[in-house]
Order: sequence, then C-alpha cells, then structure tokens
Amino acid sequence: MGLLRYTIVRLIQAIPVLIGITVITFILANVAPGDPVRLMLQGQEVDQELIDRIERQYGLDRPLHERYVAYMTNLLQGDLGYSIHRDRPVTELIIQRSGPTLMLVLSAYAFALATAIPLGILAATRRNEPADHVSRIVALVGVSTPSFWIGIMLILIFAIQLGVLPSSGLVYPWWGPEHYGYSGYVELLFQTIRHLLLPMIALGTLQMATLMRVERTQMIESLQGEYVKLARAYGVPERTILRKHAFQVAQLPIITIVGLNLSTALGGAVLIEYVFNINGLGRLLLEAIIGLDYQLIMGITVVIGTMFVVGVIITDISYAYVDPRVTYGDRD
Repeated sequence: MGLLRYTIVRLIQAIPVLIGITVITFILANVAPGDPVRLMLQGQEVDQELIDRIERQYGLDRPLHERYVAYMTNLLQGDLGYSIHRDRPVTELIIQRSGPTLMLVLSAYAFALATAIPLGILAATRRNEPADHVSRIVALVGVSTPSFWIGIMLILIFAIQLGVLPSSGLVYPWWGPEHYGYSGYVELLFQTIRHLLLPMIALGTLQMATLMRVERTQMIESLQGEYVKLARAYGVPERTILRKHAFQVAQLPIITIVGLNLSTALGGAVLIEYVFNINGLGRLLLEAIIGLDYQLIMGITVVIGTMFVVGVIITDISYAYVDPRVTYGDRD
C-alpha cells in the first residue's frame, strides 16, 4: 500500500505542474506577435467581415481569461479543441503524429543505453587507461555538440557522400509491408532500421554521452566501496563483483538521468524531425508555433508535459525495484 499511496500522492502533486504548464503556454502563445486568422488567410482577398466571423467561430474575439477558462473546461472533458489551420480535431492530429516521435525517442534511448552502459563500465574498470581517455573524449564531444548538427553531418557523410543510408523520412512498421510494396516483414524491418538509424544516432548521442559519464563515475565509486573490498578479500571473482555488487548500485543515478532527460529528448526531437523530414509530433509543434495555431500548440504542450511528468513518476517508482533500500512508507 505504501507504493500505491506514494503513486497517488505524486499524481496529485503533478496536477498543479500541468496547470502551470497550460497557463504559461497559453499566455506565451496568445501574446506572440501576429494574427492567426490573417496567417491562415494569407494570399487571399478577404474582408474584415470574414475575419470577424472566423474569430467568432474559434472564440478568438473573447477576452484572454475567458478563452483560458473555456479551454480548461473543454480539456477536463477530454477535448483539446480544433486546429484553426487544419480544421481538424487536435486529438486526432496528435494521435496521428505521436507514433513517429515515440519510435524516434524510444529508439534513441535504446541506442543511448546500449552504448553508454558498456562504455561507462569499460572506462571505470580501466580507469586512466587509453579506453578510459577515449570514452571521456567521446562523452565530451557528445555533450558539447548540438543534435541537429550531428544529424546534418550524418546526412552529409552516410546519405550524400557514401549513399548507404536514406536522408529523410521513416518507414512505419505498423503500416505493413503492403503499404510500401515490400516483399514481406523481413524487408519491412530492414527498411525500418535503415531509415531510423541516422535520426536515432543524432538524437541519442547527447543522451549516450550524458549517461556514459554518469555510469563511469558511479561505477568507479561502487568499485571503491567497502562491500566490494570485502568481496575481493573473500576471493569472489571480479566478474561476479562487477555484475552482482557494483553494477546494480550504480544504476540509481542512471534511472534518474533517463527520467529527467525525457524532456531533453522530446525537445531534441523537434529539430531532428525537421532535419530528417519526419512527420512527428515535434515537427507538428514547430508548424503550429509558426502558424500561431493556439489550440494545437496547447494540445501538444499538454501531451508532452504529461508524458514528462508521468516519466518522472515512473522513474521514482523504479527506484524500489533497483535498490531494496528504497521504500515508500510500507516499512518502519
């Protein structure tokens, strides 16, 4: 019951955070210079009567506080509103674009974890040796280099110069091989990986570099612990010490970084999707900001904010499964 109570409390605490996100986003979107109706009708011959009618249709003629109250009322009923530029429900647009973004972010995290943890362990076990120096240089470059620049360099090298990987778009496995004209699911999987490889590396490099530095530091600290020294004194093999004693304790900060860096990954996805021409949630948000599509901006921000908050809560709950010393009030 302690874990359940803790989860409920954290969910309740997340409500003011999400309300704050809606307030800040709503104010910033509505005070931005420009008129969404005139942007929508740009290049057409229109009169003031048509502009007034569209503003009344979308409630843009009402005071700011009334529009916010109306938006929150609809939000509590599960209605994210309509996109003024696309004339489609915001919920429908977000569902349509969420798949590519989730596939990109999850694959980037998979790449980061699969490379950062082994490299961090290698650097810690071979401290101040050439492997350690190389890993620290890689981590420094990864942290210092913007994701979009890495993406552009990957396109120039592997897509334009070598021509071995595609430079834009993704292949979505849930559409099936018939949609793309592939011979079967093996070819579909192969093409999915080919198209995903460059954007995955571009987005995951920052996460990989951050996680590798933390993994190295924590593994060094764990390997210097008293329980490790005692295990060595009893003649426990070094591989067993590394796997059963040092590794598990060192993963708590990794879980924290993974949860907190979710916002960084989602933010990086905005630029990566533009660089690689991926029709995901990040690109949709950027298009909404450019077009001052208030309802769409609010809807995407609420969804991303909710994903981040839920990710942080899941991260906190995961502590108890990694480290038995962490409890949530069910032990004295």
